Amino acid sequence: MAEITLLATTEAHEGYEFVYQGGGPVCRTCPYRHACLTLDPGRKYTVTKVRAIAHPCALQEAEANVVEVKAAPRPLVVDPQSAIVGSTVEVGRYPCRRLDCPNWWACAGPALPAKQRFRVTAVAPGLAECRIGRTLKRVDAI
Repeated sequence: MAEITLLATTEAHEGYEFVYQGGGPVCRTCPYRHACLTLDPGRKYTVTKVRAIAHPCALQEAEANVVEVKAAPRPLVVDPQSAIVGSTVEVGRYPCRRLDCPNWWACAGPALPAKQRFRVTAVAPGLAECRIGRTLKRVDAI
């Protein structure tokens, strides 16, 4: 069974990637919320199929198409002992202000959830750079 959600018609095309941020206050009374608000906030998704069904979306103030999505791998940084393909890691935003760090988006960026579990799908060789001295490995995870 495919996961489905609603996306604005301009975004509803195969291959489109997005990080699901959850619904807004206007979504509480939407008749389509049970089809739309089914994804995990903070997780990255890829559109795999666009269905020929559209509904009005109060949040985006536009038509929204029903789309099938799958979780997409996203870059993360984790402790080296957790960097094993197939392992489950719990990751959250790290309180870091070093915006000049090349791994800031994967470690402390706003698109990361406060805390969420991911499954490691690939591990990069070597250690990831950390401007505050943490020992980290870069991984791709779903």
